[in-house]
Amino acid sequence: MKISARRIDHVQLCVPPGELAKAREFYLGVLGLREVPMPESFAGIVIGFWCMMGEVQLHIGLDPVTARTKAHPAFEIEKVAEARRYLEGLGIRTKNEPDIPGRTRFSFLDPFDNRIEFLEFV
Repeated sequence: MKISARRIDHVQLCVPPGELAKAREFYLGVLGLREVPMPESFAGIVIGFWCMMGEVQLHIGLDPVTARTKAHPAFEIEKVAEARRYLEGLGIRTKNEPDIPGRTRFSFLDPFDNRIEFLEFV
């Protein structure tokens, strides 16, 4: 059988316990994402919130283990240079990433050390 992927449905990022308000401020405020309701079947099981980054759901959940790894979501966005200037203007440190032909990209850490990459096809 060949498994045929259509798209990424969602990405899960973790924040430490007690930091949910700060996460809402960053993802909904700074990045301007739109919150979407969690299914009722998650009530009492999952502490966090879901939001949309384009057509991809971003799930933010509490987890006491938040050690940073190389794992990260990469989002294709419009106006990547403008987004970078905006984040840097807020004091968020951005990082150049190795070149990939046909793409302009950079990464940054959220307030909880999750690495996030923004890219734009050129």
